[in-house]
Amino acid sequence: MRLARLKPATSALLICDIQERFRTAIHKFPAVVAGSRRMGEAAKLLGIPTIVTEQYPKGLGHTVGEFDKSAATIVEKTDFSMCVPQVVKVLKAHSSLTDVIICGIEAHVCVQQSTLDLIEMGYNVHLCVDAVSSSDSTGRAVGLHRCAGAGAYITSTESVLFELMRSKDHPNFKAISGLVKETRVGPEDALGF
Repeated sequence: MRLARLKPATSALLICDIQERFRTAIHKFPAVVAGSRRMGEAAKLLGIPTIVTEQYPKGLGHTVGEFDKSAATIVEKTDFSMCVPQVVKVLKAHSSLTDVIICGIEAHVCVQQSTLDLIEMGYNVHLCVDAVSSSDSTGRAVGLHRCAGAGAYITSTESVLFELMRSKDHPNFKAISGLVKETRVGPEDALGF
């Protein structure tokens, strides 16, 4: 079994289709937004390249306003997988990348197909279970189990962030710890595994 340790220099963050039209259609959407926001802001602090995809934004709207896209590459797509040519080009431009961290929706469609494609491309994929969902809990569970069975690592945003920092001595520890506390959702909105 491989040991895929996350490091900022070898990681990328992919945020999948967290768009306005899905706000009322996705199970525990506030948790997905909070976790994705946490990861996006931390990625900016850690210098991790971030790609945000938008599925058919003409019909489904753009990424939710709570997410700061200023440091991200935004890619519009109609394929379910995020691994469209523009995304692959950005990933390949960072030749040291070995690991891709994913947040977003839907677990059993776009996230799953992206995960399978990325694994086939040779990347270690880490799914942040507290920032991945579907329209219902069954679709979410099916997608997460399929991805885990294919070799993806099921983790959480907090686990990923503390692994990336390795120590409380990391220069961004205080900022990221504060971000984790600030973006924590209540138990009624939390996503489990």
